[in-house]
Amino acid sequence: MTIPSGVPGAPPALELRDIRKSFGAVVALRSGTLSVDGGSIHALVGENGAGKSTLVKIVAGLYQRDDGVFRFHGEDVDFSSTAQSKSAGVAVIYQEPTLFPDLSVTENIFMGRQPTGRFGRIDRKAMRHEVERLFTRLGVTIDPDRPAEGLSIADQQVIEIAKAVSLDASLLVMDEPTAALSGVEVERLFTIARSLRDEGRALIFISHRFDEVFALCDTVTVMRDGAYIATSAIADTSVEEIVHQMVGREVTELFPKQETSVGGPLLEVENLTSPGVFHDISFTVRSGEIVGLAGLVGAGRSEVARAVFGVDPYRAGTVTMQGARIPRGRPTDAMRAGLALVPEDRRKQGLVIESGVGGNITLSIRRQLAKLGFLTTGIENRAAREWATRLEVKTHALDTVAATLSGGNQQKVVLAKWLATKPKVLIIDEPTRGIDVGTKSEVHRLLSELAGQGMGILMISSELPEVLGMADRVLVMREGRITAEIARSEATSENVMYAATHASELSS
Repeated sequence: MTIPSGVPGAPPALELRDIRKSFGAVVALRSGTLSVDGGSIHALVGENGAGKSTLVKIVAGLYQRDDGVFRFHGEDVDFSSTAQSKSAGVAVIYQEPTLFPDLSVTENIFMGRQPTGRFGRIDRKAMRHEVERLFTRLGVTIDPDRPAEGLSIADQQVIEIAKAVSLDASLLVMDEPTAALSGVEVERLFTIARSLRDEGRALIFISHRFDEVFALCDTVTVMRDGAYIATSAIADTSVEEIVHQMVGREVTELFPKQETSVGGPLLEVENLTSPGVFHDISFTVRSGEIVGLAGLVGAGRSEVARAVFGVDPYRAGTVTMQGARIPRGRPTDAMRAGLALVPEDRRKQGLVIESGVGGNITLSIRRQLAKLGFLTTGIENRAAREWATRLEVKTHALDTVAATLSGGNQQKVVLAKWLATKPKVLIIDEPTRGIDVGTKSEVHRLLSELAGQGMGILMISSELPEVLGMADRVLVMREGRITAEIARSEATSENVMYAATHASELSS
């Protein structure tokens, strides 16, 4: 049941008060409190480990609370399953939806509840008509008959939203929905979210991106260490206040960039070309500098990084480290030459997700650690512990499964794995995607320290403040080409975005 906004005396769509949840001796929620009105978009923010996900999983029926008040549209509830939660009117839109790839868009939306006609046969015409009506209502154009396989993350999210609307969900939870979206896709998602709010639905928006929180949301609730901290109207608060509430301390240096002495060339890429992917890519990374590689999603930045490291093939061009050419398609030769690559997707490409922290950290150096072809657990643990300590990985033991760590700690483990190889040049793709503001500051400080020690860093980031705050030089890509090179002193949001969206000439 959808409760319209502005109804006098209407109870909140969702009311959680002093929710507690423990897993054995581990307390995930000490005091989870959240009140969301119909006809509003409510941001839920906090560092990784603050308790946001646990709170959402209780609302979604994945977990059951140990204590506290849980009301949905004024009624006391305690969902025992996701099916019960969905039936009551709750929909959760995840960062990466899980559709059935071989089924059509229409079949995915109506999975498990297909309308039937005469003789009990599925009424495909009625299904398709309803999907067309839903997409028109949401203002999107997606072919109802196409298979879900190959759809962009943005379109998959729209399909999940359409499914929620068709079920008349009164509460939609969006969990980091924009992490993998381009600017245009984000704006389309925001337009849909606002239209759902205007229909009287309640929305919870979970994000680490403060610009999006302030652009979209009406209210924000901050959590820290498993407990409620504060709720404010967006108009009455600021980024600085929210950051302070999240971390319990002032974060005055989110981008702690230290001045370094830039030395000679380490990595030189000349005329790198992969038809249809990127063309004529040339740049240099010098000792002691951080080179930012900016551009919109789909510009070809990650593909260039993977080609330089030897993961992906390329047709023409050269990659050299300190004057020595690295053969194409040979990651082991790239590693031997002193290159390291921290990939964009840390879970799928950076970690053996079901292995322990220690095993992941030493994965790239086991051959060097082995004595006479044998590797003992003691030697491996000593090496892993050293790097886990240096990067302040928060874990109880080295055999803790990587999948159970927060996003920030997973990123630290991937960094530790590659820093253990003692690289001369570190290529790091989206270094702080999906991690909280406190851990972002730690990662930025580490990158600055590494550059100060003479390492060259190629940093790919979709977050403009990160690029502007950390890079000594900014290379901007658009449609597979470098369109600008901008010095730190001259880099602004405006000229970087202009180069990312216009076919400008390379500048010095």
